[in-house]
Amino acid sequence: MVGNFDTMRKTPPGILCLRRIRGKDWTLNTYRYVVLLITFIAYACYHASRKPSSIVKSVLYPDPYKKSDNHPWPVGNLFIEKEFVGVDLNASKGTGWAPFNGTDGTSKLGEIDVAFLACYSLGMYVAGHLGDTLDLRLFLATGMIGSGIFVGLFGMGYLFNIHVFGFYLSMQMLAGLFQATGWPSVVAVIGNWFGKRKRGLIMGVWNAHTSVGNISGSLLAAAVLDYGWGWSFIAPGLVIIMGGILVYLFLAAYPEDIGGLYPNDPVANVHTVPNDVESQMQKENVVGVEKNVGSQHGSECRKSVGFIEACLIPGVIPFALCLFFSKLVAYTFLYWLPFYLSQTEIGGEYMSVKSAGNLSTLFDVGGIVGGILAGYISDKLRARATTAATFMYAAIPSMLLYRSYGNVSRTVNIILMIVAGLFVNGPYALITTAVSADLGTHSSVRGDSRALATVTAIIDGTGSVGAALGPLLTGFLSTRGWDAVFVMLMACALIAGLLLSRLVIAEIAERTSTPMSPSSGRQGFEAPASQPLLSDQR
Repeated sequence: MVGNFDTMRKTPPGILCLRRIRGKDWTLNTYRYVVLLITFIAYACYHASRKPSSIVKSVLYPDPYKKSDNHPWPVGNLFIEKEFVGVDLNASKGTGWAPFNGTDGTSKLGEIDVAFLACYSLGMYVAGHLGDTLDLRLFLATGMIGSGIFVGLFGMGYLFNIHVFGFYLSMQMLAGLFQATGWPSVVAVIGNWFGKRKRGLIMGVWNAHTSVGNISGSLLAAAVLDYGWGWSFIAPGLVIIMGGILVYLFLAAYPEDIGGLYPNDPVANVHTVPNDVESQMQKENVVGVEKNVGSQHGSECRKSVGFIEACLIPGVIPFALCLFFSKLVAYTFLYWLPFYLSQTEIGGEYMSVKSAGNLSTLFDVGGIVGGILAGYISDKLRARATTAATFMYAAIPSMLLYRSYGNVSRTVNIILMIVAGLFVNGPYALITTAVSADLGTHSSVRGDSRALATVTAIIDGTGSVGAALGPLLTGFLSTRGWDAVFVMLMACALIAGLLLSRLVIAEIAERTSTPMSPSSGRQGFEAPASQPLLSDQR
């Protein structure tokens, strides 16, 4: 077990090089924008490298009896050079790719997904503690490069004509372990640089990286599919490796690493931002805090918190369980929507593998809107749980409508898909960003301890167990018909909403009993506000 020990960190080499070239340093706000941009790109690369398996499912396990449309979506041959007309081009000539082209093909594809996600979820708990202990920049860069290597090796199975199921299973498992480094790290970095005010909106916009990664990953994988399905893995693998190099060169994981003060340090904030309303509230407790905070502030005196201690933070367990079911629904769409579209008759015809992959990106377009909307509403209402639960309940009729009427025409399918993406991804984005950051900076772990990566890992790790279960169940249930799959998804959305009932009741009771003011209306699980965000920085 990794213990708590002092760790010295250095300024990223890319920043040092830019300082020498420019002859001066960036402002704190500029650094914050750079951190937002680099972490956005980093996690978009993670998600882009997860999309190939959903794009190539219909190539590995084709349906030789369906007829393809002659006009690929969205604009003729804009996105594709050659159309799949009923059969596959990639060396399989309509027979798929062993070992996935047998009668148990969908089950094997489901097992591949669950192998990745199971290792991802288990690795998340370890990665969270390591992220609170090690240098986040090096930890994140290593995870990205390792992920790219094993995603690329999965695609190499096509180039070297490998048909051993164990090879593909092991590559996905190793890729899942390295992918676990991503989310705890990027959320911890954002939490280190930004205070809590407007966190829901800021992180809602920032969390668009998930959908941007899904969209770009789908388009990239589909764009190179004509050259062989293996390139749909190799190309995203190269992209995430380049992203890891960018992180190593330019990501300052902590303000102290470039000579700044720690934004969530209650003592530093009181002295450096004395006119901020919310910072004034912390003055009353500063004497007590100073007893627990040493005279040093910086990355060299930072400690992580224990797993049990993080679990006991109010709100962590309910939100973790809610995310279990919420992420189950979201990842089922992530991994199976392109396959569903290619296997479902829409407007009287079936679409090609590439058209299905391109069309599925609109689900993530709805997810971008949903994440931003959920963050904005939760900031305005100061009610994270109520917002998340409401979105989950709204996801139920949206999925029902999509299943019932999505086959009427392509236009209707697009509209209903965007709406479903909005309500499915909204609470998922909110819980994994703003809620995790709120709980990771809870007052019970202030002082010389940090819980951002650990809390994020607990919440998202639990959610990732559900993410692993959803695609696995879909692989089996889809053989009985897609109606069974959608019933499962709607039931999970209902359970996700119900798990937040206690927190929702507490938020409603607080709002009805306490008049809203700039210093009131916080959820019971949230931490006191720290340094203001971008536009509020003094």
